[in-house]
Amino acid sequence: MPLAEAFRLALQSIFSAKLRSFFTLLGIIVSVAFLVAVVAVIQGMNAYVKENITGAVIGTNVFQVRRTPIAMGLLTDEEIRQIAKRPLLTKDDAEAVRQAVPEALAISIQSGWPAPTSDVTYRNRTVGGVVIVGVTPPYQVVQDYRFEAGDPLVDNDVVTRRLVAVLGYDVAEKLFGTAGRAVGRSVRIAGREVRVKAVTAKKGRVLGQSFDGFALIPLSTFESMYGRRKTTTVSSKMVEADQIPDAMNRAEEAMRLAHRLRPGEANDFTLDKADALVEFWRGLTKVLFTVVPAVVCIGIVVGGIVIMNIMLMSVNERTREIGLRKSLGATRGDIRRQFLVEAIVLATLGGLAGVTAGWLLSLLVSQATPLPARVTTWSVAVALAVGAGTGVLFGVYPATRAARLDPITALRAE
Repeated sequence: MPLAEAFRLALQSIFSAKLRSFFTLLGIIVSVAFLVAVVAVIQGMNAYVKENITGAVIGTNVFQVRRTPIAMGLLTDEEIRQIAKRPLLTKDDAEAVRQAVPEALAISIQSGWPAPTSDVTYRNRTVGGVVIVGVTPPYQVVQDYRFEAGDPLVDNDVVTRRLVAVLGYDVAEKLFGTAGRAVGRSVRIAGREVRVKAVTAKKGRVLGQSFDGFALIPLSTFESMYGRRKTTTVSSKMVEADQIPDAMNRAEEAMRLAHRLRPGEANDFTLDKADALVEFWRGLTKVLFTVVPAVVCIGIVVGGIVIMNIMLMSVNERTREIGLRKSLGATRGDIRRQFLVEAIVLATLGGLAGVTAGWLLSLLVSQATPLPARVTTWSVAVALAVGAGTGVLFGVYPATRAARLDPITALRAE
């Protein structure tokens, strides 16, 4: 039997019982749709983290010297205990980095994680959950802040512990209606009256969370209000991204000298750049990539068993047809090919329907939620391969059983 004829017969058999074919494929459709949609969300998140969040959190062309690494969640308990013993980073450390990397565009010190939050109040208006960050003035350059109104923090604000602040756009808008009205006004932060020096330009929202819900205050003022934080961070902004590796090597050497570490002794600090945040996120998504195949496999196996049972039932229903074909000269190979092609076509159609459903689901997720979703070519190819593979795996037995039928016995069947 030619392969084209086998395909024609397979399609004829499938479309002659559309409802049964649909329910036969339901397990595969759901599993493949789940695979495509979940992978689309994960891939979209990976791209989003790389393109948006890393620059917003760390800054572009920036590396950081930190007491604790970004990837805290991937460390063992013993490693976390060792990190807790590390010394706090100081202004002397920032100065050591500055001398080692003189070409840096800006080197800043900022309070680290966990950043405190506070209500910011102006008269009878209050904005809750505002992130308060203590910084030195170069931090505004490191983060590429532009200003909607007012003047940025300066060194004298830190030296004299001035009670001044730079508000994020959302905070100023909620308190004053427009950014320009905020400058020069006094607000209350953590019970202290603070004068607003400037308002940053709007950065927007990422995954539904605003990047404009903060207040920057001089680091010295921050320490007088909240005390020394345990994760003070030194950030260095380079002019070009390709300068970062060499600058990080020199900064590491300078930090080891400043901390008087002996050769072979482990660093008591961490150097991170934006790539570290991307790798941290990818480490988390690996867990999902481990779980998703297991869930999909369960659905595929169930769907494959259903296909096998339906094909066996089809063999029983078409026993007389098989006997007639054999009496007219069809070989075992022809019968086996006919039913195997039918199983493969059935499973592949389920894969196509699943890909379509998964694409529509990922589109719905990206439109209705802040989660980005990107359907990738490889996930579609894997989904179709899974569908066709299921047809091969679970179609062999019914096809073999059909091929082994005795033609005389089959012709006697009613």
